[in-house]
Amino acid sequence: MLGFVVLRCVATVFPATSASQASPCRSDEWPDLWEQRLGLRGRVLCGRIEGGGGEGAGRWGSSEQVTMKGLYFQQNSTNEEITFVFQERENLPVTEDNFVKVQVKACALSQINTKLLAEMKMEKDFFPAGREIAGIVLDVGSKVSFFQPDDEVVGILPLDSEDPGLCEVVRVHEHYLVHKPEKVTWTEAAGTIRDGVRCYTALHYLSHLSPGKSVLIMDGASAFGTIAIQLAHHRGAKVISTAHSLEDKQCLERLRPPVARIIDVSNGKVHVAESCLEETGGLGVDIVLDAGVRLYSKDDEPAVKLQLLPHKHDIITLLGVGGHWVTTEENLQLDPPDSHCLFLKGATVAFLNDEIWNLSNVQQGKYLCILKDVMEKLSAGVFRPQLDEPIPLYEAKVSMEVVQKNQARKKRPSPGRLHPAADLSSVQLLRCPKG
Repeated sequence: MLGFVVLRCVATVFPATSASQASPCRSDEWPDLWEQRLGLRGRVLCGRIEGGGGEGAGRWGSSEQVTMKGLYFQQNSTNEEITFVFQERENLPVTEDNFVKVQVKACALSQINTKLLAEMKMEKDFFPAGREIAGIVLDVGSKVSFFQPDDEVVGILPLDSEDPGLCEVVRVHEHYLVHKPEKVTWTEAAGTIRDGVRCYTALHYLSHLSPGKSVLIMDGASAFGTIAIQLAHHRGAKVISTAHSLEDKQCLERLRPPVARIIDVSNGKVHVAESCLEETGGLGVDIVLDAGVRLYSKDDEPAVKLQLLPHKHDIITLLGVGGHWVTTEENLQLDPPDSHCLFLKGATVAFLNDEIWNLSNVQQGKYLCILKDVMEKLSAGVFRPQLDEPIPLYEAKVSMEVVQKNQARKKRPSPGRLHPAADLSSVQLLRCPKG
C-alpha cells in the first residue's frame, strides 16, 4: 500500500515504508521540509511535498497491482450541493498511446465549478476531485513524444478526466503536461499553475498588457491577485490594488516591487473610482481585473458584498480611454447607459474563464506555452507563492468542503509538523492562511 501527501491542496506521494526507511534525507533536515509558507486565499489551498523521489521511485507500482484511494465528489439532484468521499480504485491499466501515467507528488485544491459541469451535461455518479497536479512520470504510451519515465511534470487535468488528482497515480494526455523545472518544488508547481494560467489569460490575451500601462487588480492579497500583481510588475506596469482587510493591506505593503497605491475597502468608506482617478491624474486606469462586482442597488446586495466589491458603474467610471475591463462576473448585466459610456471611451469588456483552454483544443499550442512560461517564471523567482504547514488526512474532506463553500479566507490552518518517524502511509493536506 502506498501513501501520499496532499498539499496546497497539493498532494505528495510517499512509499509506505518503515520509519527507518521512510526519509530520503537526514532526520535533522525534516523540519526544513515544512518551513516554507504558502499563501492560500479564496479558492485555492496550497501545500508542499518532499521525499519519495529516490532511485527507482519513478517506476513505483509498475509491476504489481495496488489498491489506491482517490477523492471524488457527488452532486445531489439539484446540482447545488456536493458531497466529497474517498473511494478505493485498482491500479491503473496499461497506458494508452498518447497518455502518460504520473505518480502524483502534489495536487492543488480548487473550488469546483458545478454549474459548468452541468452545462457540459457530464453525467457521472462520482466526479474526480483535484486537477492541478505535479509529479513523476511512471510510464508513457507508445505514441508519447514529449516525456519519458522519471521526468518531473506539472499540469491541469481536463474537466472530463476519469482520474482524480487527489490520488497516488493518474493517467493524463501528454498535451496537458509540461516539464517541471528542477528548482521548483512540487507544491509550488501545483499551487501556482492554475493562478498563473488565469493571470496570463487575463493580462496577456484579454487585455494586452504592456510596459507603462496602469492596472487595477481587485483583492490583490488573494492567491490569484498576488500572482497577477507579480506578473504585471514583471511586464513594467503600474499596479493599483484593493485590500479587503488590514492583514491584506499589510501583505500588499510587503510586496516588492511595491504597489503604487493600496485602496483599503474594508471599512466601506473609501471610494475606489475616486482613488484610481486621483492616482492616474484623472485619466483612469488602462486595465481592470476585478474579483466580482455589484450589479444592483444597495438595498438588493448582501452587506459583505456591498462593503468589499465596487459597483459596475464605479468600474466604468475609473476605466480610461481605450481601457480593458476583465471581469470574473459571469452574470454581468450592462444597461444601455453603461454600454454607451463604454462606447464613448472605446473600452472593452472581457470575461475571464480560464477553462477555455481545456474546453477547446484549437489553441493547444498557446496553452502549453503558457504552462511552460508560468513554470519558468516560478523558477526565476518572478512568481513567489507562500507556503504553509500541513493538516492531517482526516481533515482533507472537510477542507475541500470549506474550499467549495468559499470559506477558506476565514479558516486558519491547524499547527502541526511531521516527525521523522511519522507514518507516511496516510495523506497529509496543507491549508494556506489568509495572508
